[in-house]
Amino acid sequence: MKISGAVLQDMGRERPYAQSRPLTVVELELDPPGPGEVLIRMECAGICHSDLSVVDGNRRRQVPMLLGHEAAGRVEEIGPNVSDLDVGQRVVMTFLPRCGVCPACLTDGRLPCVLGTAANNAGTLLGGGSRLHRDNIAVHHHLGVSGFATHAVVDRRSIVPIDDDVPPDVAAVLGCAVLTGGGAVINAGKPNPGDTVMIVGLGGVGMAALITALALRTGEVIGVDALPDKLAHARAAGAKAYSPQEISDQGITAPVVIEAAGNVRAFETAVAATAAGGTTVTVGLPAPAAVAKISPLGLVAGARTIVGSYLGSAVPERDIPLYVQMWRDGLLPVEKLITSRIGLSDINLAMDELADGQSVRQVIMFDRDR
Repeated sequence: MKISGAVLQDMGRERPYAQSRPLTVVELELDPPGPGEVLIRMECAGICHSDLSVVDGNRRRQVPMLLGHEAAGRVEEIGPNVSDLDVGQRVVMTFLPRCGVCPACLTDGRLPCVLGTAANNAGTLLGGGSRLHRDNIAVHHHLGVSGFATHAVVDRRSIVPIDDDVPPDVAAVLGCAVLTGGGAVINAGKPNPGDTVMIVGLGGVGMAALITALALRTGEVIGVDALPDKLAHARAAGAKAYSPQEISDQGITAPVVIEAAGNVRAFETAVAATAAGGTTVTVGLPAPAAVAKISPLGLVAGARTIVGSYLGSAVPERDIPLYVQMWRDGLLPVEKLITSRIGLSDINLAMDELADGQSVRQVIMFDRDR
């Protein structure tokens, strides 16, 4: 079938992206779903730093590639060997499919699936190969989703069904920002009753971690960011908020510190702000060559722990229903993460705004381009 999608032809173009236009909305051919696969009509897709890091070249991927990994939509066609979904059902996409049988899949979310990681690195679906073509040339899938398009074929293991009461924009953000940020708190940080939780970096993932920490009601929640607008957003959500300099000057620490910015300075700030006996959870994705300086003595003498958490150490089919229920109960205001709703044609400008730190989460509403 013919679809429209935002394809990245090459990485590392100069900014502003609104002028260099690294992403081009074009017509593509999408193959029907194969065994174990599903055709999805996209309703909403979030724009994440993981997309930007491919555009700017910090995360090398196979090109041409149809980007987008945080999305929600409706089932339009079901391939062979899929018996637990219905046409018309709303689903959330997750960007790390799990085979369910490799040793990593048996770690309760701590390690990413070996086969899923290999497929993501190759730009294929979990079952292998590409279902996307343009001018008889294969177009690679982004993290098994390729959500910046009107439709997508995905592996059944890349989606989680949800009920219709969850709006598509909320559903989309659950699949990456909330799974990653919320999971960094719940699955990796594991705060005890009364523990203060500090979040360093208040983008989409960081703010998701912040509202999750607030929802747990364990203790004080502190947001840290260099941008005043981000601090204001954290305060409006109900947290305390400080700049990195204020954290350093005032000696503010916490037993659980989540680093969600994906850069060296934020990581070093998070480690320095971790109280004795505490845990630093790093969930941001820095450039592959990035190197940080920390004191091993500080780790030893203070009995501090540093934990890496990919996708929030999540098991999506277990965790997404948990976040949905927290949202229903009024504890997790996911809507507060969404700072703008745009059309697919605005994708390059949206990348500029993300790079400039002007947004928490922008979402593409596909009905805006119809």
